[in-house]
Order: sequence, then C-alpha cells, then structure tokens
Amino acid sequence: MTRSIIKDAEWTLGPVTAEGAPLAIYSAVCMECRAEAKPTDSEPLPVEVWALKHTGLNPVHRQFKSMVETYWRMTPAENNPYRENGDQGA
Repeated sequence: MTRSIIKDAEWTLGPVTAEGAPLAIYSAVCMECRAEAKPTDSEPLPVEVWALKHTGLNPVHRQFKSMVETYWRMTPAENNPYRENGDQGA
C-alpha cells in the first residue's frame, strides 16, 4: 500500500450542477407559533407567499426564520492529480 500526501492541489468549489439537483431548497418557520412552510426546490416565491398568507391569518405573527439550503461540489482543477481519476465534476 502506497500513501501520498498532496501538498498543492487546486480545487474549484461551486454549486452542484447535476441533472435534477436543485439550486437551493427554501423554507421558513414562524417565530411566533413555529408553523413551517413546505420546502420548495429552486423557487423562493411559494415560501414568501406562505409567509404573507400566514401573517394575513395571524396578524401578530410577523417574524419568520428564512432558511436556504444549497449544495456544493469540489471539482479538481486541470493540474490536480485527482482529475486523472475521471472526476470531471457534475
């Protein structure tokens, strides 16, 4: 078994771009009653509308915790030895 330490290897950090992967998942929680919006993929508008409607039905519920979940991928650069393994990134 051979063990190697790679001191200098370039990587690129970016969003996951695989087919079907969401750009982000959006959600919100009412800070008054802890009601939660249904999470949505790649589109914040349904969560924003939910918050507006929730306040409309409950006028004292005016603060929300907004959550955005994103996904990253590390891709080896051209000169990175891991690039040889066929890991070109998705």
